[in-house]
Amino acid sequence: VIGVVIGKTDVRSFPDRKNIGTERYTFNFTIRDSPTYFINVQSWGREEYIRSLSESFRVGDCVTIENPLIQSKEAEREEKFNPVTPSCYKLLLSENHSVVRTSSCYDTDTRLLSLLHLPVKDPQDYYSLGDIVANGQSLHGRVLNVLAAVMSVSE
Repeated sequence: VIGVVIGKTDVRSFPDRKNIGTERYTFNFTIRDSPTYFINVQSWGREEYIRSLSESFRVGDCVTIENPLIQSKEAEREEKFNPVTPSCYKLLLSENHSVVRTSSCYDTDTRLLSLLHLPVKDPQDYYSLGDIVANGQSLHGRVLNVLAAVMSVSE
């Protein structure tokens, strides 16, 4: 699978239920290869493997993923913590079998670069900041999708 990384989480650790007293490490990222299709990728493993893999690319890089395991996703559980994707599957990376290589999007396919700027939600499923200000009371307690641009960043 070749795609551009459009999102990425930090590395996290969890107690390993099989080996008491040890930890398993994980991080997720999302890749996109067309305007319509993108998929979440999950990786689990030893700390050294996960940290090294996570540090090997960033959002905006093009990656090639070889030998991932394809799994059905548990939509309700997984989409709490990952972007909602149009696929009912996810990719799982294994330290022993999977390989992730980065390459320049220009070397791979310049069309992938334009995918970075496309929203992942239906354009009709957004509220503007003006709508939220005007209708704040009626929207109280609801989960909303907001499409906004950052105007400035400061301390």
